[in-house]
Amino acid sequence: MELAHEEQEQYSRHLLLDEIGISGQLKLKNASVLVIGAGGLGCPTLQYLSAAGVGTIGIVDDDVVEKSNLQRQILFTQHDIGQKKATVAASRLQAVNPHVHFEIYPQRLSVGNAISIFENYDIIVDGTDNFSTRYLINDAAVLANKPVVFGSIYKFSGQVTVFNYKQGPTYRCLYPNPPKPDAMPNCSEVGVLGVLPGIIGSLQANEVLKMILEIGTVLSGRLLTFDALSMKQNLLTFEKNHEIYIASLAADYEGFCGIPKEVVELSLEAYKANGADFNVLDVRTFLEREAIQLDSIHIPLDELEERWTELAVDKSLLVFCKSGMRSKKAIAILREKGFKRAMVNLKNGLG
Repeated sequence: MELAHEEQEQYSRHLLLDEIGISGQLKLKNASVLVIGAGGLGCPTLQYLSAAGVGTIGIVDDDVVEKSNLQRQILFTQHDIGQKKATVAASRLQAVNPHVHFEIYPQRLSVGNAISIFENYDIIVDGTDNFSTRYLINDAAVLANKPVVFGSIYKFSGQVTVFNYKQGPTYRCLYPNPPKPDAMPNCSEVGVLGVLPGIIGSLQANEVLKMILEIGTVLSGRLLTFDALSMKQNLLTFEKNHEIYIASLAADYEGFCGIPKEVVELSLEAYKANGADFNVLDVRTFLEREAIQLDSIHIPLDELEERWTELAVDKSLLVFCKSGMRSKKAIAILREKGFKRAMVNLKNGLG
């Protein structure tokens, strides 16, 4: 395989580097990378990998573009709202680099499809924002023998590391057990500085390129932490736990992370028709509640463990948030506390 003249022109700044040159650029062209999540982390990762000339890039994301995404997910515009992120991202990236082949998976990663998708790629990039999917990615990557470039963000700070690189430490070595369902909210619950995913996603792309090009020192067994407010960075080391053995994928990753899989759900329309049958709990933040309300008791998710006894038990309880995810976590907490009444989740939240 050779580089066409147009490719040599497009990648000329790479070709000038002794550490890359023609041979390194061909390594990139022959490589395949799967990016899971085309959101805050996925957008910059995808942009830099496609611009660098990675030959085949897969994009897994079942979500659609929302207006609130535009503050940080820089591949999308107002005109893309309501469209599939994976499809829009691939189209925009193809316009920048027509030499890259994109595979689109506008579906949710699951126990049923993870390994079969992973087997087609050299490197996996985890740009997700929930623990159940992170454990699924880790286990599927171990079984498929693929390295995972991991990134996470929280308000003003982020983390980057590489798991399962040459059978090195995995996600379960660093995080053997998931946090409690209410312990680590995602950016839709607590917010995030818009530029932060760009920084962390770029660092993830950097780790991918280093592995493909076989240059530098890969962040295997080392966790890079970054604070955007102080600009402090730390490198924390961690070892492989040889007692952890993954023989197969788990049956229920959401259950493992404390999120109830079997939850009765009700649409907003159905609630409005039968609202008198329920007590209603709002677990959103105070700021979210100011924007739009339902007649309900308000206990933010991070206060629920302390205040759950304030809930009435004369009727079934309808729990809601913006998207329907925090309300599922709330139901898990209330089940653990022994709340006696039946609970229903408002499907897809208030939007």
